[in-house]
Amino acid sequence: MNEIRSKFDLSGKVAIVTGSSKGIGRSIALGLAENGAKVVVSSRKQEAVDLVAEAFQAKGLSATGIACHIGDGEQRKNLVEKTMETYGRIDVLVNNAAINPFYGPLEAATEEVFDKIMDVNVKAPWLLSNLVQPHMKVHGGSIINIASVEGIHPGFRLGLYSMTKSALIMLSKNQAKEWGTYGIRSNVVCPGLIKTKFSESLWSNEELVGMYTNTIPLRRVAEPDEMAGLIMLLASDAGSYMTGGVYAADGGYLISG
Repeated sequence: MNEIRSKFDLSGKVAIVTGSSKGIGRSIALGLAENGAKVVVSSRKQEAVDLVAEAFQAKGLSATGIACHIGDGEQRKNLVEKTMETYGRIDVLVNNAAINPFYGPLEAATEEVFDKIMDVNVKAPWLLSNLVQPHMKVHGGSIINIASVEGIHPGFRLGLYSMTKSALIMLSKNQAKEWGTYGIRSNVVCPGLIKTKFSESLWSNEELVGMYTNTIPLRRVAEPDEMAGLIMLLASDAGSYMTGGVYAADGGYLISG
């Protein structure tokens, strides 16, 4: 039994988690660190990532903060270079950072908003994955892209966001297909409604939440920590035969209604 349990151990592995100063990303980074990984906490502001890394270190965990606006090419390169300088390897990349600057019907969005959301939610994960790929080719690795149930099933007034998350699902499948020969796995996780700052406009709306919780089997909104376990599986040797998969953690949203 212990031999199988040990496969969840991430000791000696290095993980980058984008958008990890708060919300789902912070929970993911904490879970990976608690499982033994050396974690790079990353988001736009150095002060924010330093606070998280210091909190992890206070718990005896291994973490460092490297600021990165993932929509910026130079900052993406810096993130990978500094990770290699600090830890000498990259085993896990969690593409979690995302934006949703527009809530409304498709025809009301502007081209500028479309370009911005595509840049951050699709183009940046693609290019950041390309930057870590040469380092993962040396010893294998795991890429975990955080999409959304919105990328599988259209919601309401989240059309552009849904499009980007659907594209991220197909990016994951193509990464898995093309890079499996190097021992690189790629999977995508699709959360449902999670109680984070990012989605506050949704879960703080009592009428909307009431409709949502009355519809889904588990009858509640999720907490950020409820996403971490699935990522810990996909990052570790316990998930060594899992690639190209699309995994929902949505309280049953996709099977309701």
